[in-house]
Amino acid sequence: MLQIGLLRTDVEKVKAGLAKKHFKNVEVVDELLVLDDKIRALKVSSEALQSEQNAASKLIGALIGKGEKEAAEAKKQEVAGYKEKLDAEKKELAALEEQFKELLVSLPNMPHESVPAGKTPEENENIQEGGKMPELPAGAKPHWELIKDYDLIDFEKGAQLTGSGFPLYKGAGAKLQRALVQYFLTYNTEAGYTEYAPPLMVNANTAYGTGNLPDKEGQMYYMEQDGFYLIPTSEVPLTNIYNNQIITDEELPVKMTA
Repeated sequence: MLQIGLLRTDVEKVKAGLAKKHFKNVEVVDELLVLDDKIRALKVSSEALQSEQNAASKLIGALIGKGEKEAAEAKKQEVAGYKEKLDAEKKELAALEEQFKELLVSLPNMPHESVPAGKTPEENENIQEGGKMPELPAGAKPHWELIKDYDLIDFEKGAQLTGSGFPLYKGAGAKLQRALVQYFLTYNTEAGYTEYAPPLMVNANTAYGTGNLPDKEGQMYYMEQDGFYLIPTSEVPLTNIYNNQIITDEELPVKMTA
């Protein structure tokens, strides 16, 4: 998530970065700056009101001690007025901060300066290639034909059990899937990665942490009773292990696999 400090210190750089990603609502940046000014001003006003209320409250006891009941009662009314204004400002501040948060999370992160501008894969720069591209022999079959030939997946039964897009792996297909998961986890751990078995559901704060919320909410399954989201990949819980933490250079790289 972009920080308001960056927007304030280098707004044109932020706008240029967002434009490079073809973000259409660049004007959100200006809206955020206006909101931030309002929030700052309201916080100053609220702090001043709180200070005046505290000072007036302290005088009430002193006035009562002197026997000045009328003055003490007047001061109580004054404190009540401060409290009413303060409550109203707190509500306004909470509403502005919620509006600010909703706008801020709508902004994507900026690309690195080295990333070229472009809209199509053809405009990407090829930095490095590895390995050798395999050449399929004559008569090679596509995967959907191999699935039928070897009876690896039952799509109809998967749809019957759940719905479209939920395959039922069977026989060698189920064994192949399990073997591939095991292979990659073993490969990664031997390369120095720490294996995790994270929860398959996360709370909204975790989903916000990896940018799955708010704009991808329609692509995630939601458990309304508990307020949990089913994860799309293990990236979501793994990344959020370091939510609200600052990682030092000495701790990098962090290698996790799941």
